[in-house]
Amino acid sequence: MTKVNTYTEPELVQLLRQKEEAAFKYLYDHYAGALNGVILQIIPEQALASDILQEVFLNIWRRIDTYDASKGRLFTWMLNIARNAAIDMTRSKAYQNSQKNRELDSNVHIRSEGSNPSLDYIGISKVIGQLKVEHRVLIDLAYLKGYTHEEIAKLQEIPLGTVKTRIRAALLQLRKSLT
Repeated sequence: MTKVNTYTEPELVQLLRQKEEAAFKYLYDHYAGALNGVILQIIPEQALASDILQEVFLNIWRRIDTYDASKGRLFTWMLNIARNAAIDMTRSKAYQNSQKNRELDSNVHIRSEGSNPSLDYIGISKVIGQLKVEHRVLIDLAYLKGYTHEEIAKLQEIPLGTVKTRIRAALLQLRKSLT
């Protein structure tokens, strides 16, 4: 097979399903930065985020056969894997215990570094900025900070059904903006 510098999404998926290492390297080179940025929004520790990113790419490699193009783009599927892996980490007892034992200075240092460069790089923050404020807040809490719908309802003091309806409306608007 000749070396290809770029792939269409269907070509890339097909090659990944055939376990082509060159396609996987291409995938990593082109998407690792964006996925790492999403992980860093939830886990603001670079070393831990890098470990999660490696797990995410292993999951992508193992589970590429479960990707369904009719349900969304490859990047969206990978983004959900990354987001879910980061959220799972925050909910783990080991992570929660490590957060309790951290010094305040190290938390302040990490927060000052984590200013959304990766989200700005992929253009997500600009698109999210076009949403209504009530939708933007919910998308930020759910997808960038990792809160569940139930947690958002309690935090925002609005009914769970309203949270779900607004998030669904926001996602539909984002889909229109991105296509």
